[in-house]
Amino acid sequence: MYYSGLSLDRAGSRRTDRAWLQKKLTDTDTQVIPLWRDNCLVRHDQPVMLTAGELPVATEDPVLLGLDGAAAVFAADLSELEQAEALEAAGADSVVDVRGLVATRPVAECGLLAYARGILHWQRNQQFCGACGGRTGSRDGGHLRVCRQCGKLLFPRIEPAVIVLVELPGEPRRCLLGQHRQSAPNRFSTLAGFVEIGESLEDAVRREVAEEAGVTVDVVEYQGSQSWPFPAGLMVGFRAQAVSETIAVDGQELQEARWFTAADLRARIADPEIGVPYRADSIGKTLIEDWLREND
Repeated sequence: MYYSGLSLDRAGSRRTDRAWLQKKLTDTDTQVIPLWRDNCLVRHDQPVMLTAGELPVATEDPVLLGLDGAAAVFAADLSELEQAEALEAAGADSVVDVRGLVATRPVAECGLLAYARGILHWQRNQQFCGACGGRTGSRDGGHLRVCRQCGKLLFPRIEPAVIVLVELPGEPRRCLLGQHRQSAPNRFSTLAGFVEIGESLEDAVRREVAEEAGVTVDVVEYQGSQSWPFPAGLMVGFRAQAVSETIAVDGQELQEARWFTAADLRARIADPEIGVPYRADSIGKTLIEDWLREND
Protein backbone atom coordinates (compact mmCIF):
# COMPACT_ATOMS: atom_id res chain seq x y z
CA MET A 1 0.00 0.00 0.00
CA TYR A 2 1.39 3.38 -1.00
CA TYR A 3 2.39 6.05 1.56
CA SER A 4 2.47 3.53 4.43
CA GLY A 5 5.12 1.31 6.00
CA LEU A 6 7.91 3.86 5.61
CA SER A 7 11.13 2.31 6.98
CA LEU A 8 12.82 5.66 7.66
CA ASP A 9 13.83 6.19 11.30
CA ARG A 10 11.98 9.40 12.16
CA ALA A 11 14.57 10.22 14.85
CA GLY A 12 12.01 11.82 17.15
CA SER A 13 14.44 11.93 20.08
CA ARG A 14 16.94 14.01 18.08
CA ARG A 15 14.61 16.73 16.85
CA THR A 16 15.22 19.00 19.85
CA ASP A 17 19.02 18.79 19.53
CA ARG A 18 19.85 21.91 17.51
CA ALA A 19 23.58 21.19 17.45
CA TRP A 20 22.94 17.71 16.05
CA LEU A 21 20.55 19.09 13.43
CA GLN A 22 23.05 21.71 12.30
CA LYS A 23 25.78 19.09 12.03
CA LYS A 24 23.56 16.84 9.94
CA LEU A 25 22.88 19.75 7.60
CA THR A 26 26.60 19.94 6.88
CA ASP A 27 27.23 16.20 6.47
CA THR A 28 28.09 15.19 2.92
CA ASP A 29 25.79 12.14 3.00
CA THR A 30 22.72 14.16 4.06
CA GLN A 31 19.95 14.26 1.48
CA VAL A 32 17.45 17.08 1.02
CA ILE A 33 14.19 16.68 -0.90
CA PRO A 34 13.17 20.03 -2.43
CA LEU A 35 9.48 20.67 -3.11
CA TRP A 36 7.69 23.60 -4.67
CA ARG A 37 4.11 24.39 -3.65
CA ASP A 38 3.32 20.76 -2.83
CA ASN A 39 4.93 19.47 -6.01
CA CYS A 40 8.08 17.43 -6.52
CA LEU A 41 10.94 18.94 -8.47
CA VAL A 42 12.05 16.34 -11.00
CA ARG A 43 14.86 15.95 -13.50
CA HIS A 44 14.52 13.42 -16.33
CA ASP A 45 11.32 12.15 -14.64
CA GLN A 46 13.13 11.41 -11.36
CA PRO A 47 12.71 13.38 -8.11
CA VAL A 48 15.66 15.64 -7.39
CA MET A 49 17.74 15.04 -4.26
CA LEU A 50 20.11 17.78 -3.09
CA THR A 51 22.71 18.34 -0.41
CA ALA A 52 22.12 21.13 2.10
CA GLY A 53 24.90 23.12 0.44
CA GLU A 54 22.98 23.13 -2.84
CA LEU A 55 19.90 24.77 -1.35
CA PRO A 56 19.14 28.45 -2.04
CA VAL A 57 18.86 30.78 0.94
CA ALA A 58 15.58 29.88 2.67
CA THR A 59 13.49 31.68 5.26
CA GLU A 60 13.46 28.64 7.53
CA ASP A 61 15.62 25.57 8.05
CA PRO A 62 14.76 22.38 6.17
CA VAL A 63 12.51 19.93 8.00
CA LEU A 64 14.06 16.75 9.35
CA LEU A 65 12.26 13.70 7.97
CA GLY A 66 14.50 11.16 9.68
CA LEU A 67 17.50 8.89 9.24
CA ASP A 68 18.20 6.44 6.47
CA GLY A 69 20.81 4.39 8.26
CA ALA A 70 23.23 7.04 9.53
CA ALA A 71 22.38 9.56 6.82
CA ALA A 72 19.85 12.28 7.55
CA VAL A 73 17.00 13.08 5.18
CA PHE A 74 15.47 16.57 5.14
CA ALA A 75 12.77 18.31 3.12
CA ALA A 76 13.03 21.91 1.96
CA ASP A 77 10.22 24.15 0.72
CA LEU A 78 11.09 26.38 -2.23
CA SER A 79 7.55 27.77 -2.53
CA GLU A 80 8.63 31.39 -1.99
CA LEU A 81 10.45 31.25 -5.31
CA GLU A 82 8.77 31.55 -8.68
CA GLN A 83 8.54 28.25 -10.52
CA ALA A 84 11.38 29.06 -12.91
CA GLU A 85 13.59 30.08 -9.99
CA ALA A 86 12.78 26.89 -8.07
CA LEU A 87 13.56 24.75 -11.12
CA GLU A 88 16.91 26.47 -11.58
CA ALA A 89 17.80 26.29 -7.89
CA ALA A 90 17.09 22.55 -7.76
CA GLY A 91 18.55 21.73 -11.15
CA ALA A 92 15.14 20.36 -12.15
CA ASP A 93 13.33 20.44 -15.47
CA SER A 94 9.71 20.18 -14.26
CA VAL A 95 7.37 19.97 -11.29
CA VAL A 96 5.11 16.95 -10.77
CA ASP A 97 2.50 16.08 -8.15
CA VAL A 98 3.56 13.22 -5.87
CA ARG A 99 0.60 11.13 -6.98
CA GLY A 100 1.70 11.56 -10.57
CA LEU A 101 4.88 9.62 -9.79
CA VAL A 102 3.18 6.52 -8.40
CA ALA A 103 3.30 4.58 -11.67
CA THR A 104 7.05 5.04 -12.15
CA ARG A 105 8.69 5.21 -8.72
CA PRO A 106 9.16 2.59 -5.96
CA VAL A 107 6.52 2.41 -3.23
CA ALA A 108 9.01 3.41 -0.49
CA GLU A 109 10.14 6.48 -2.42
CA CYS A 110 6.56 7.63 -3.00
CA GLY A 111 5.95 7.30 0.75
CA LEU A 112 8.96 9.45 1.52
CA LEU A 113 7.92 12.11 -0.99
CA ALA A 114 4.37 12.16 0.38
CA TYR A 115 5.72 12.54 3.93
CA ALA A 116 7.81 15.50 2.77
CA ARG A 117 4.82 17.02 1.00
CA GLY A 118 2.57 16.70 4.05
CA ILE A 119 4.95 18.23 6.59
CA LEU A 120 5.96 21.10 4.30
CA HIS A 121 2.31 21.86 3.50
CA TRP A 122 1.62 22.14 7.24
CA GLN A 123 4.68 24.36 7.76
CA ARG A 124 3.62 26.71 4.98
CA ASN A 125 0.04 26.95 6.19
CA GLN A 126 0.77 27.37 9.91
CA GLN A 127 2.61 30.69 9.74
CA PHE A 128 0.19 32.33 12.15
CA CYS A 129 -1.25 31.31 15.51
CA GLY A 130 -4.94 30.39 15.55
CA ALA A 131 -5.31 31.66 19.12
CA CYS A 132 -3.84 35.19 18.96
CA GLY A 133 -2.86 35.69 15.32
CA GLY A 134 0.81 36.10 16.13
CA ARG A 135 3.64 34.90 13.89
CA THR A 136 4.90 31.38 14.49
CA GLY A 137 8.41 30.01 14.25
CA SER A 138 9.67 26.53 13.39
CA ARG A 139 11.24 24.33 16.06
CA ASP A 140 12.21 20.72 16.78
CA GLY A 141 13.48 19.97 13.30
CA GLY A 142 10.31 21.37 11.73
CA HIS A 143 7.83 19.20 13.69
CA LEU A 144 6.66 21.98 15.98
CA ARG A 145 5.76 25.62 15.48
CA VAL A 146 5.63 28.07 18.38
CA CYS A 147 3.73 31.34 18.49
CA ARG A 148 6.20 34.16 19.07
CA GLN A 149 3.50 36.23 20.73
CA CYS A 150 1.56 33.94 23.12
CA GLY A 151 3.84 30.88 23.15
CA LYS A 152 1.17 28.42 21.96
CA LEU A 153 2.63 25.13 20.70
CA LEU A 154 1.33 24.05 17.30
CA PHE A 155 1.85 20.47 16.15
CA PRO A 156 1.14 18.96 12.73
CA ARG A 157 -2.53 18.04 12.40
CA ILE A 158 -3.81 14.72 11.14
CA GLU A 159 -7.31 14.53 9.67
CA PRO A 160 -8.71 10.98 9.95
CA ALA A 161 -11.18 9.70 7.38
CA VAL A 162 -12.93 6.35 7.02
CA ILE A 163 -13.23 4.40 3.78
CA VAL A 164 -15.48 1.37 3.62
CA LEU A 165 -16.54 -1.52 1.47
CA VAL A 166 -20.12 -2.40 2.41
CA GLU A 167 -21.26 -5.96 1.75
CA LEU A 168 -24.80 -7.31 1.54
CA PRO A 169 -25.17 -10.67 3.31
CA GLY A 170 -26.59 -13.60 1.37
CA GLU A 171 -26.05 -14.99 -2.11
CA PRO A 172 -24.88 -13.84 -4.49
CA ARG A 173 -22.48 -11.75 -2.43
CA ARG A 174 -22.66 -8.10 -3.41
CA CYS A 175 -20.80 -4.94 -2.40
CA LEU A 176 -21.92 -1.33 -2.44
CA LEU A 177 -20.15 1.26 -4.59
CA GLY A 178 -21.15 4.85 -5.23
CA GLN A 179 -20.74 7.37 -8.01
CA HIS A 180 -19.51 10.61 -6.50
CA ARG A 181 -20.69 13.89 -7.98
CA GLN A 182 -17.19 14.88 -9.07
CA SER A 183 -16.40 11.48 -10.58
CA ALA A 184 -16.20 10.64 -14.24
CA PRO A 185 -19.41 9.21 -15.76
CA ASN A 186 -20.11 5.58 -14.87
CA ARG A 187 -17.23 5.48 -12.37
CA PHE A 188 -18.13 3.91 -9.02
CA SER A 189 -15.92 3.53 -5.95
CA THR A 190 -15.96 2.82 -2.23
CA LEU A 191 -17.60 5.27 0.16
CA ALA A 192 -15.49 7.51 2.38
CA GLY A 193 -15.72 10.54 4.63
CA PHE A 194 -14.05 12.48 7.41
CA VAL A 195 -14.46 11.57 11.08
CA GLU A 196 -16.35 14.19 13.07
CA ILE A 197 -15.72 15.37 16.62
CA GLY A 198 -17.28 13.04 19.17
CA GLU A 199 -17.29 10.01 16.85
CA SER A 200 -15.51 6.70 16.99
CA LEU A 201 -14.22 5.38 13.68
CA GLU A 202 -17.03 2.81 13.58
CA ASP A 203 -19.59 5.54 14.28
CA ALA A 204 -18.19 7.52 11.34
CA VAL A 205 -18.57 4.51 9.03
CA ARG A 206 -22.22 4.03 9.98
CA ARG A 207 -23.02 7.75 9.65
CA GLU A 208 -21.25 8.22 6.29
CA VAL A 209 -22.90 5.19 4.68
CA ALA A 210 -26.31 6.22 6.01
CA GLU A 211 -25.91 9.87 4.98
CA GLU A 212 -24.52 9.27 1.50
CA ALA A 213 -26.23 6.09 0.36
CA GLY A 214 -29.15 5.71 2.77
CA VAL A 215 -27.89 2.26 3.72
CA THR A 216 -27.91 1.06 7.33
CA VAL A 217 -24.96 -1.07 8.42
CA ASP A 218 -24.42 -2.95 11.66
CA VAL A 219 -21.20 -5.00 11.83
CA VAL A 220 -18.14 -2.83 11.10
CA GLU A 221 -14.69 -4.47 10.95
CA TYR A 222 -11.31 -2.73 10.70
CA GLN A 223 -9.18 -3.79 7.70
CA GLY A 224 -6.14 -1.47 7.74
CA SER A 225 -5.01 2.13 7.48
CA GLN A 226 -3.05 4.27 5.07
CA SER A 227 -1.14 7.50 5.44
CA TRP A 228 -2.71 10.04 3.11
CA PRO A 229 -0.77 13.33 3.28
CA PHE A 230 -2.90 15.20 0.74
CA PRO A 231 -2.49 17.30 2.70
CA ALA A 232 -2.88 15.67 6.14
CA GLY A 233 -5.14 12.67 5.98
CA LEU A 234 -5.17 9.23 7.54
CA MET A 235 -7.41 6.79 5.66
CA VAL A 236 -8.82 4.06 7.91
CA GLY A 237 -10.28 1.14 5.96
CA PHE A 238 -13.27 -0.96 7.03
CA ARG A 239 -15.55 -3.74 5.85
CA ALA A 240 -19.20 -3.35 6.91
CA GLN A 241 -22.39 -5.42 6.58
CA ALA A 242 -25.63 -3.85 5.42
CA VAL A 243 -28.91 -4.54 7.19
CA SER A 244 -30.92 -4.37 3.94
CA GLU A 245 -30.38 -3.66 0.25
CA THR A 246 -32.42 -0.44 0.29
CA ILE A 247 -30.49 2.49 -1.22
CA ALA A 248 -31.43 6.20 -1.01
CA VAL A 249 -28.55 8.42 -2.14
CA ASP A 250 -28.27 11.93 -0.73
CA GLY A 251 -27.79 13.65 -4.10
CA GLN A 252 -25.05 15.78 -2.57
CA GLU A 253 -22.02 13.54 -2.18
CA LEU A 254 -23.34 10.70 -4.36
CA GLN A 255 -25.25 10.77 -7.62
CA GLU A 256 -25.93 7.05 -7.57
CA ALA A 257 -25.08 3.89 -5.62
CA ARG A 258 -25.43 0.26 -6.66
CA TRP A 259 -24.89 -3.27 -5.42
CA PHE A 260 -22.30 -5.14 -7.52
CA THR A 261 -21.52 -8.85 -7.65
CA ALA A 262 -17.91 -9.95 -8.11
CA ALA A 263 -18.75 -10.85 -11.70
CA ASP A 264 -20.17 -7.35 -12.26
CA LEU A 265 -16.97 -5.76 -10.95
CA ARG A 266 -14.66 -7.98 -12.98
CA ALA A 267 -16.61 -7.16 -16.14
CA ARG A 268 -16.28 -3.44 -15.43
CA ILE A 269 -12.57 -3.72 -14.71
CA ALA A 270 -12.07 -5.57 -18.01
CA ASP A 271 -14.00 -2.92 -19.94
CA PRO A 272 -11.49 -0.33 -21.25
CA GLU A 273 -14.21 2.33 -21.30
CA ILE A 274 -14.86 1.92 -17.56
CA GLY A 275 -11.71 0.52 -15.95
CA VAL A 276 -10.86 -0.11 -12.32
CA PRO A 277 -13.12 1.40 -9.61
CA TYR A 278 -10.20 2.82 -7.59
CA ARG A 279 -6.97 4.77 -7.82
CA ALA A 280 -3.81 2.69 -7.87
CA ASP A 281 -2.43 4.40 -4.76
CA SER A 282 -5.59 4.24 -2.63
CA ILE A 283 -6.52 1.82 0.13
CA GLY A 284 -9.82 1.52 -1.75
CA LYS A 285 -7.89 -0.69 -4.19
CA THR A 286 -6.95 -3.04 -1.35
CA LEU A 287 -10.52 -3.20 -0.02
CA ILE A 288 -11.99 -4.07 -3.42
CA GLU A 289 -9.28 -6.48 -4.53
CA ASP A 290 -9.40 -8.36 -1.22
CA TRP A 291 -13.17 -8.74 -1.60
CA LEU A 292 -12.80 -9.97 -5.18
CA ARG A 293 -10.21 -12.58 -4.11
CA GLU A 294 -12.64 -13.88 -1.52
CA ASN A 295 -15.24 -14.25 -4.25
CA ASP A 296 -13.30 -16.10 -6.94
